[in-house]
Amino acid sequence: MDSDLEETLRKRPRKYPFSADSSSRKNFLQDDDNRLEITRARFGSVIKRHGDLTERLARDSDKIIFERLQKEFEAARATQTEEIRLDGEQWNDGLLATIRERVHMEADRKAMHGDADILACPQEKITYKIGNKVICCLEGARIGVQYETSFAGEPCEFYHCVLESKSFLEKMTVLEHTVPFFLPIREIENDLLSSNAMKFIDHVGDLLQAFVDRREQVRLIKELYGNQIKELYHSLPYHMIEFVLDDFDCKVTVSLRYADLISVLPTRISVLAWPMFNKNTTATLNRKDDGLSGSHSSPLRLSYAEDALRTMSLPEGTNYITWLNGGFYCARAHDNKLKIDFFILENKLFIILKTQVIHLVVFSNFKYLIVYLMFS
Repeated sequence: MDSDLEETLRKRPRKYPFSADSSSRKNFLQDDDNRLEITRARFGSVIKRHGDLTERLARDSDKIIFERLQKEFEAARATQTEEIRLDGEQWNDGLLATIRERVHMEADRKAMHGDADILACPQEKITYKIGNKVICCLEGARIGVQYETSFAGEPCEFYHCVLESKSFLEKMTVLEHTVPFFLPIREIENDLLSSNAMKFIDHVGDLLQAFVDRREQVRLIKELYGNQIKELYHSLPYHMIEFVLDDFDCKVTVSLRYADLISVLPTRISVLAWPMFNKNTTATLNRKDDGLSGSHSSPLRLSYAEDALRTMSLPEGTNYITWLNGGFYCARAHDNKLKIDFFILENKLFIILKTQVIHLVVFSNFKYLIVYLMFS
């Protein structure tokens, strides 16, 4: 009986909603496109409001704290008697303990004898410079850490973190700071400050520098490829970045994820190419046996671009992608077993043979054959 039912279902004519009227299918697709555009516009509005809110949160109270702490750090450095530059093993727990002891002794002496005695018998004030960190003693038994971030050798923002403790024997806490609110300084304080204050200070510095690196890389690609980059989105710490390169015959979507907030190179990368052919395109390869296709309904993964972004900065990797897709892209195939990539760029056939040691790239313009060996 089941077989009879299956036979009846097979013989029953299938209904295709758009077979009778092609215009209704066209209208349906047009309505679908309109809905997508409305959704895109709404999402863009949400992103804009999110950016405005972020700016307001970081503009007022944080700016007041920054200006006050910046003046206090400048005053401390202006009255210093010596600045000591440390590197490597010179920066250790013993030195940090010495700094803590000094700020408490100075605070106790001032409390016992008053300002007049302090002026009569001034004590040495030492500032320590360790990498991108400046550590100095502040009034009130506080230790101030100023982080000097940079990008490509050029200075960027200053950030501050002020530590205090009620006595030399008690654990330190973060009194105030100018670290952006979306970076988890309180979590780091709970995890590290009471057990390893030096590691806490270093980790906050790494966190801030990595954030500035990722942010400046995004800013730079917007400056260099602003006409080609569309729909660029990122998280507040810039550890999730997505954008579209849409100035070729091939639209490329790039998605980057960073393993943690101190990473400057992404670990999860997706680069997908969506070939877009116009009506005058003469290349219509569609040989499925060879893995070649001139018109794909699904995107093509650009594995070489993904490999580049794992080792290059974002501007360098984006430049690689724009070169890869800057010409006429009509076909590409990939063989997982042989690790071979084929694609056509500016009327040249590129054949890429990838092994564990050698990347063999063949550039062929059908008249000459040039072979390059690129050692990985």
